[in-house]
Amino acid sequence: MSFKSHRENLYELLPENSLVVSYAGIPIHTNEDDYYNFEVNSQYFYLTGLERENTAFTALKTAERVIETLFIEEPDELNERWTGKMPTKEEVSAISGIEDVRYIDSLDSMLSSYMGRFPVEYVYADVFRGHKDDLPDYNAVKAKELLEAWPAVTLKDLHAAVTPLREVKDEEEIEKIRKAIDMTRQGLEFVMKNLKPGMMEYQVQADYEYTIKRLGSKRPSFNTIAGSGLNGCMMHYGTNHCMAEDGTLILLDLGAKYENYCSDITRTYPVNGKFTPRQREIYELVLKANKEVAAYAKPGLTLRQLNDRAKEVLGEGLVSLGLIQDVSEVGKYYMHGVSHAIGIDVHDISFPGDLLKPGWIISNEPGLYIDEEAIGIRIEDDLLITEEGCEVLSKDIIKEPDEIEAFMAR
Repeated sequence: MSFKSHRENLYELLPENSLVVSYAGIPIHTNEDDYYNFEVNSQYFYLTGLERENTAFTALKTAERVIETLFIEEPDELNERWTGKMPTKEEVSAISGIEDVRYIDSLDSMLSSYMGRFPVEYVYADVFRGHKDDLPDYNAVKAKELLEAWPAVTLKDLHAAVTPLREVKDEEEIEKIRKAIDMTRQGLEFVMKNLKPGMMEYQVQADYEYTIKRLGSKRPSFNTIAGSGLNGCMMHYGTNHCMAEDGTLILLDLGAKYENYCSDITRTYPVNGKFTPRQREIYELVLKANKEVAAYAKPGLTLRQLNDRAKEVLGEGLVSLGLIQDVSEVGKYYMHGVSHAIGIDVHDISFPGDLLKPGWIISNEPGLYIDEEAIGIRIEDDLLITEEGCEVLSKDIIKEPDEIEAFMAR
């Protein structure tokens, strides 16, 4: 993948005398001697292609040139004995396309050199914060340290700077997501082959996650949702601890991550392999909305406009079914948006109101959640925006009710 082109596109947007400082991050301690699984900072990965903790990247843009440097841990035989082989300078240079690779203990002196020798005006660091009460990200901590040392520079958000770049995927990124989607397809087919009344939701989750890991996915895109019956009416249900009972539906919202790119798919299946007439009635309405949104999606629209189209179809259908009196009441049974960007993050970065362009990959996930009938149905595909409209990347993951029943019967 051309991570070099990602960086070059960013440099075109930056003013002169700008310094990018990006850290992969460090493992987060849980308790005693254990750590959470390491997750690389998304901006760092987008610019370098590296997923190794305790590494960093700098880029100084002057009027004449851009100076790129990568910083890694120095390989150590004792550490490698305990935790595995550490990447070499040659290996990370081959992945990133950055020629100047140094050891991480020289980073501070390099920053001091830049600040003393060049008229650095702006420092770009990832200081994104999802919620006020979140713990500060490692990049934000390091940015604060840098500002305390050099208070005259102006801090800029790297997250915001790369957003317009990450919204549009290049061909290599699209192929990674295609691969992640195909892993998800195979995982869901394995689920359908084994699904039966009396299974625990966590067993269904295990069938899916076993398959994608066997196929080469390091991890799911997010915590797998396997909500049966009333649990399927909860948007981010994640405990997966109940029994899937005969006559109920199970809503599976899941994805595979392949080479750090995500898929995000939802399918809803009858636990016993056959929809009841009522379940099918609601399912076909959600499926109609799913297809209408895919037919409507094209460059120049916003995600809000796609959601308005989904609400229109669902609202009219709910009125016809007698569940609501007016389309304005659709929020009683449909309470989320129909789309978000997908990429390195399953809810990939984008600016509200941005117009869709060719190369965007987005979700298409209408749903209906009828608590009083314990019917929760969501059907989610991944769409690639093209010049004329969109391509349904997940078209091979079956969703027609007849096809689902036939597959499960076999």
